[in-house]
Amino acid sequence: MINRTELVGRHSVLLDQLVPDSPLSVGNGEFCVTVDVTGLQTFPEAYPVAARYGDAPGTLLGTMSHWGWDSSPGRVPLEPQLRTYDSPHGPALYADLGGSFGADASAGQSREEEWLRNNPHRLDLGRVGLWAGDEPVQASALSHVAQRLELLTGTITSRFRLGDRAFATRTAVHPVRDALAVSIDGTGEVGLRLAFPAGSEAWANAADWSRPEAHTSELEETDAGWRVRRRLHEFSYSVSITAPGARFERVGTHEFLLRAAGGRLEAVVEFHRGEAGEANGQLQASLVFAAAAAHWDRFWNSGGALELADSDDPRAFELERRVVLSQYLSALSAGSLPPAETGLMLNSWRGKFHLEMHWWHHGWLPQWGRPELLERSLAWYPTVLGRARETARGQGLPGARWPKQIGPDGIEAPSPIGPFLAWQQPHPIHLAELLYRAAPSREVIERWADVVVATAEFMAAFPTPGAGGFELGPPIIPAQESYDAGRATNRNPTFELAYWSWALEVAAQWLERLGRTPPPRWREVSRGMAPPPVLETGTYAALGSPPYLMRTDHPSMLAALGVVPQTALVDRATMRRTLRDALADWDWPTAWGWDFPMAAMTATRLGEPELAVDALLLDVPKNTYLRNGHNRQDASLPIYLPGNGGLLLATGLMAAGHDGSAPRPGFGAGWHPVWEGITPLP
Repeated sequence: MINRTELVGRHSVLLDQLVPDSPLSVGNGEFCVTVDVTGLQTFPEAYPVAARYGDAPGTLLGTMSHWGWDSSPGRVPLEPQLRTYDSPHGPALYADLGGSFGADASAGQSREEEWLRNNPHRLDLGRVGLWAGDEPVQASALSHVAQRLELLTGTITSRFRLGDRAFATRTAVHPVRDALAVSIDGTGEVGLRLAFPAGSEAWANAADWSRPEAHTSELEETDAGWRVRRRLHEFSYSVSITAPGARFERVGTHEFLLRAAGGRLEAVVEFHRGEAGEANGQLQASLVFAAAAAHWDRFWNSGGALELADSDDPRAFELERRVVLSQYLSALSAGSLPPAETGLMLNSWRGKFHLEMHWWHHGWLPQWGRPELLERSLAWYPTVLGRARETARGQGLPGARWPKQIGPDGIEAPSPIGPFLAWQQPHPIHLAELLYRAAPSREVIERWADVVVATAEFMAAFPTPGAGGFELGPPIIPAQESYDAGRATNRNPTFELAYWSWALEVAAQWLERLGRTPPPRWREVSRGMAPPPVLETGTYAALGSPPYLMRTDHPSMLAALGVVPQTALVDRATMRRTLRDALADWDWPTAWGWDFPMAAMTATRLGEPELAVDALLLDVPKNTYLRNGHNRQDASLPIYLPGNGGLLLATGLMAAGHDGSAPRPGFGAGWHPVWEGITPLP
């Protein structure tokens, strides 16, 4: 039996200085606060996030939620912006994007397209920084830093000096209320400075401090303390402040100061959707700290665990660290929406989420004995099922087509890539199947049946008969987005062919579990998909049309046996050659954080444990895991949760295996993994 207190405790994060790329976060899955070395958001400029597309840069520090979204005035409907593409089913409407589009800049889009891409945008709900008297505090004055993220209690403790003054802070978030508790001890006056921004349409910056006239902050006293009512366009929320013995005053249009009576402050800053506030009664800081500790104790002592401490391989401690921290970081954004690629830590793509990443984010949850956390975000799909059906109808097809990049309203963001991706389509079936395997019951089947069936209806209709079997596309772009220029002519991506075949068979089994007969077309397509394309080298191509294979971005053909279980479409010997070829000759610096777990999963299913570990721990920049556990990609994407979730999927598969495998199929000589609470994948 694993001593989970020791396992988790040895990977609590310790910082002895300001580390610009590694702030720490506390949260509850629905609400998250990311802080600097003061345990607060005192020095946001010291934690920069680079800009993309010519937008304003941002900061790694933020206060984010799944419910806090803003939209700029001038709402635009999507339908008039759709463009018609030829497809085997006739004219089909896609949310394509005009003009030029690149990582550094975009140009030529219409005002309507820009509005749809930028709205809604996730809002930074407010900044909570240290106040240490009327003299401004400077990061350059910091010294004697000792900060710890105590994973076992979900609490950040920080000790530091500013000049000749010593401070100690504690920070935690309540497990079910969006409440931040703060305690401060210091020499001289102490307090909190609260500030509230406008929303921002910038790619990574969720806060705009330049437009005070665009929003309102109304202050009022309450029986428990104070309330700030916030309004931005169509969105409103409120913030309640509880701090016995302190004073709270406005010091700017959207800036407030909470002053302690002396050198000690205990406060709770709670964020509420809408303007009601305090609907659940008053909270004291001590109660928040206790509730957080109890919550994280339950978290770590339930679900799955993996210990690698007794392994001989020198990489074992680092891999174990990544596993433990990835569980914590992924759980911080496991709420009522599929997470953005940066979760609730900061904005990327304006906070919108990518449905093709949902499996990488949250597929590990039922595998590691936490199905209830996946159920939170999967429950969003039925709320936008109508829109997904409209998308399918616009392409002349039944069922539901799930988009790539969207916000909570389910409206697709125009893009020259996203609308043409198809590999997110089987994800709801896959995720629902993982939930069923975690807790098989008719209740689970009935709860997700509408989503599974609507997804399968589209999937069965989308392929068309060809010389070798049912074909995918055009138009289509594979998971390896390097082929975006050929979206109007691409066909038969290897990964998608296998995923289509497997998911349609699973969907047919769902109907049979309900006592219903699946439409014959489902299995006809599942068992009749065209074979994946093979190159002259005896390895799989990524695509069944020119240019067949490009060696940049995702080596997505590996996912056809890795993400996807064994199907009749995939030849193991061919996939083995493909894996070895990719590991030897792929442009891995252009790959992304989930590509390394993907390759490890392929190696594991092929019975190549040494290759699985080597792939998972490839030493390239986008496979870097920072001091705080985040999978950094670059300066504009310093957080990438699909990498963390993928790591957990891969290590869970490497330890517990899959249906029909031996235990620990992905760990070879020198590795002695111990695990519990992890279930095999399909």
